[in-house]
Amino acid sequence: MGIRAVVWDVDDTLFDYTSADREGIRAHLLAEGLLARYGTAEEALELWREITDAQWARFAAGEVDFETQRRDRTRVFLGRDLTDDEADDWFRRYLVHYEAAWSLFPDVLPVLDALRATHRHAVLSNSSLPVQDRKLRVLGVHDRFEAILCAAELGVSKPDPGAFLAACEALSLPPRQVAYVGDHPEIDGRGAAQAGLLSVWIDRGSARAAVDPPEGPRRIASLAELPALLGADTRFGAPSTFR
Repeated sequence: MGIRAVVWDVDDTLFDYTSADREGIRAHLLAEGLLARYGTAEEALELWREITDAQWARFAAGEVDFETQRRDRTRVFLGRDLTDDEADDWFRRYLVHYEAAWSLFPDVLPVLDALRATHRHAVLSNSSLPVQDRKLRVLGVHDRFEAILCAAELGVSKPDPGAFLAACEALSLPPRQVAYVGDHPEIDGRGAAQAGLLSVWIDRGSARAAVDPPEGPRRIASLAELPALLGADTRFGAPSTFR
């Protein structure tokens, strides 16, 4: 049988996380009177993202829990030894600005509509369920997915094959009947391919676009390519209009 379900990454795949994060940190630092300390908004965002990646790696390795990695992001970014309550308060104030900038990419609703009758849908994210559950509700797409799985609750993060296999298990489908769509060529692309899913890398032109695609994932430039890819898939190199 062909592909019966699509499992989706959220951030920078369905949801424009990079733009929301950029606007959120810019607005937050302005409100806190801190923007000049970091130079430009882009410089502040670059530092914020570097710290986020480093702290997330600690969480993914099981060194800290989800709340601790958030608090430590704030402490490192500010260069201050904050209490848990102080770090939580600062992060909550940032979230107000960040959430005000939330939006889906424009190709998301059309592809979900196009695949509604032919494929089942689920989410697998390297985040926490409360965060992504609320995000999908605010963005108006929560009811499009029959399962929402997140690393914080699973106890395993992408690219570990166990995370992708957990999503297949939630759908009661074998990996060969499931496609995974994500924006990161290694964490999403290679990870899904190694777990035996049809792996689709949505390359939205980020800094990762310059990397050579790893073995396994199909590379697309827009989700508009996905229905044809799924319909024509033979698991042996379905064409992409990206190249």
